[in-house]
Amino acid sequence: MLKYLAPFLIFIILAVFLAAGLNLDPREIPSPFIGKPVPAFSAPKLNAPAENLTPADFKGQVWLFNVWASWCVSCREEHPLLNGLAQQRLLPIVGLNYKDDPEAAKNWLASLGNPYTVSIMDQEGRIGIEFGVYGVPETFVIDKKGIIRHKLTGPLSPEFIESILLPLVSQLQAEI
Repeated sequence: MLKYLAPFLIFIILAVFLAAGLNLDPREIPSPFIGKPVPAFSAPKLNAPAENLTPADFKGQVWLFNVWASWCVSCREEHPLLNGLAQQRLLPIVGLNYKDDPEAAKNWLASLGNPYTVSIMDQEGRIGIEFGVYGVPETFVIDKKGIIRHKLTGPLSPEFIESILLPLVSQLQAEI
């Protein structure tokens, strides 16, 4: 009897772990950067490469940091949502053009619209590594003190914007 009990208990434990895993959202990848300061960087602006941007340029503001590329299919999917968000003028949207050709990126924005307050270049992917980027698109919400408060891996969705992003931005903007 005991020799059948051990395999049965192992099976039950594995079934519980499997059931728990199936209920997880694969887009909700935990980030060790939540609650931490934005990594320090200085990067050239896409439309003015002689000028650099740093996180200090947005100190005192809640801002969105969106990692994108012209070669990214999912970025194209989320782009109309970013354009709509930009039209609302709720917060600055900073784009990180990730491992992309600057001319391709400029053409992409010219044809699809430019939702970014400013977009910076990360051709080697170093800034993306500092942010723990898994791939594009990824979006970070950063508070007035320069602390990362939320990270979304994958494209924005209308549901995410309405249920998570807008309430979070409103809350963070109300904070002193």
